[in-house]
Amino acid sequence: MIAAEGIAPDGMIQTRPRIGIPMRIEQTTNRFYLGRDYSEAVEAAGGIPVHISLIPKTDYIDSVVAQLDGILLPGSDSDVDPLRYGQQPHPQLGTVQTIKDETDLLVIAAAERSRIPIFAICFGMQVLNVSRGGSLIQDINSQVPGAIKHEQGPPRDRPSHRIRLSENTRLSDIAGTIDVLVNSHHHQAIESIGADLVATAWSTDGVVEALEDPRPDRFIVAVQWHPELGWQNDLLSQRLFRTFINEAMNAREVDLAQVSTPA
Repeated sequence: MIAAEGIAPDGMIQTRPRIGIPMRIEQTTNRFYLGRDYSEAVEAAGGIPVHISLIPKTDYIDSVVAQLDGILLPGSDSDVDPLRYGQQPHPQLGTVQTIKDETDLLVIAAAERSRIPIFAICFGMQVLNVSRGGSLIQDINSQVPGAIKHEQGPPRDRPSHRIRLSENTRLSDIAGTIDVLVNSHHHQAIESIGADLVATAWSTDGVVEALEDPRPDRFIVAVQWHPELGWQNDLLSQRLFRTFINEAMNAREVDLAQVSTPA
């Protein structure tokens, strides 16, 4: 993996990890796009955001991911195709973007082979779960009895509901608490949990709000809310991005050490 170099105030050369972020696509204009908050949060935490075009070709994705130190899987205004987890489309299923699903799944597969850190947000958590063989609740309002409001609307950075974190997990260690207020912008949720993932947070209606890979040699943390929104003022959001960037930096240093060690 390759990291960009810069000059620190003391004159020492320092490196920033390169963080790949798959872009999104507008149905009507066929244009790639990505909300600025993701890249700004990565940069503020010490990383270099690298936008990944939605080109679902294995050789392209593998060559891009080979140059990266971590992957941020962002949210989306479309849903994962339910055919990918063995279900027929629910009447409340949103738009499906095949090119996005295919690219995200290729990015996840390449990142998993390289064992670089993954931080997944909202749709990113859902597609990560599907990549591991899990399934999704296609519409919370019609499929979860007693559901609270999970599509809060504007202002998008406003914390709108409370979640409970499981103790002794990466997420609770990062948060420093097991009781958190978060924003909420999703109509789908985790149903069955994919392989080598565990739920680490829940809203009061039982909806899974976070997943992680518990294996000590992996850093894969996924959250259902949007820490990139309002990260300037939200301490947990800042801690999530900083931890992710630090893990990407550590993974890069380990990789470089292995390359430089004689066989």
